Amino acid sequence: MANLIFDYDGTLHNGVKIYAPAFRLAYDRLVSLGLAKEQQWTEEEISHWMGYTPEGMWDTFMPDLAKEEKDASSKLIEKEMGERIRSGKAQLYEGTEETLAALKEAGYTLLFLSNCTTSYMNDHRKAFNLDRFFTDFYCGEDFAYIPKYEIFKTIREQHPGEYAVIGDRGKDLEIAVHHGLPSIGCSYGYAQEGELDKASKLCKDVREIPKLLKELNI
Repeated sequence: MANLIFDYDGTLHNGVKIYAPAFRLAYDRLVSLGLAKEQQWTEEEISHWMGYTPEGMWDTFMPDLAKEEKDASSKLIEKEMGERIRSGKAQLYEGTEETLAALKEAGYTLLFLSNCTTSYMNDHRKAFNLDRFFTDFYCGEDFAYIPKYEIFKTIREQHPGEYAVIGDRGKDLEIAVHHGLPSIGCSYGYAQEGELDKASKLCKDVREIPKLLKELNI
């Protein structure tokens, strides 16, 4: 059976539920320091930054902010999200655990790949016992946040065979584009308009993934 590369936030985990309050906390701190204008942020607006690396998010969102403040803001967000994960506030999409269990039972090798920090990944591994499902875990921080399609070169060396890529952002599907792989774009996640245009199949619910893999003959 094939290897399945899964993105995490927006694909399996409804990450904005813990990211949004952490983002607002960091932004309010910048407002209090006179470094940002007061503004109310909706979850939809905040979800635009899901899937970015911490550095990439701040470099795009507030490029003129001093590096030390970007770093302090990233650490504050990471700390707040970690506390929320450990207190049971993180939410997998409905049907995620059942879907992953069914895929593993069917013989697929499940691989975790996220543009996240090591601590974020490990907090989720513990919170949801993700080792039940995934054979291996890869996170952006361990690879100095190089693009996912570059990280894939290491993954492919460690796990030979056929592949499919499953994710909700264009950064996930770049793996498939660069390496000629089939892909499933998760439209229920945080993609902006056009990001999933190159997906082999579109998925409206995590529970559709096994059926779509069969349609792709994977």
